[in-house]
Amino acid sequence: MINDIGNKNEENLIHEFKNRKATPTILADILRRAIFKGELKGGQQIRQTEIAEQFGTSRIPVREALKQLEAEGLITLNPNKGAVISTLSAKEAREIYEIRELLETGAVKFSIENVTESDLAKAEGILKEIDSESDAGKWLDLNWEFHSCLYSPAERPKLISIINNLHINVNRYIRIYLELMNYEERSQAEHYEILDAYRNKDLEKAVQATIKHLQHASNQLVTYLSETIK
Repeated sequence: MINDIGNKNEENLIHEFKNRKATPTILADILRRAIFKGELKGGQQIRQTEIAEQFGTSRIPVREALKQLEAEGLITLNPNKGAVISTLSAKEAREIYEIRELLETGAVKFSIENVTESDLAKAEGILKEIDSESDAGKWLDLNWEFHSCLYSPAERPKLISIINNLHINVNRYIRIYLELMNYEERSQAEHYEILDAYRNKDLEKAVQATIKHLQHASNQLVTYLSETIK
């Protein structure tokens, strides 16, 4: 079902999964990585029995893992076809970013006054890691770490969880166009602009920089999806 799992981290995940006797969270992580890497593609059916056999477990943790991925928008569960890897249209991508704009500007408003020097130092350290990161998958992980580092002082865990799920829903496509369209440099410039606004406790600038960042990403992704996914 999942091919070419040669990455050492993924092998460790499988080993850990088996040692913990079928942890749904770890299995969901393995499947999520396979989706992000394109090993499981949009429209592809996932058979619970095959997954259970591949990982040497029962169907119960597989079912729980699939429910978690459904909540993240990565798969669709239906009575007739079972689990199917979801696809994302340009229109849906645009809507996701519109929702993210509403939620993330709210997170900025809640968090900016509570951000500490330690938070800012951590966020800057993450950006320096991104500066030297060439792997698109790791880049995306660090990208979320940066934003969540700044949003965490809002002390709104449910809000941040919803935002994270929306990030996850588009990440598999962002990974592809990052590799094709050289978007990293522009995104990083916007990240530093957001960080600078937080450092100066400039709410208006932070909100506007966040909106600009999201709209640029939205336009890139919508263009990519419009041209490649019919």
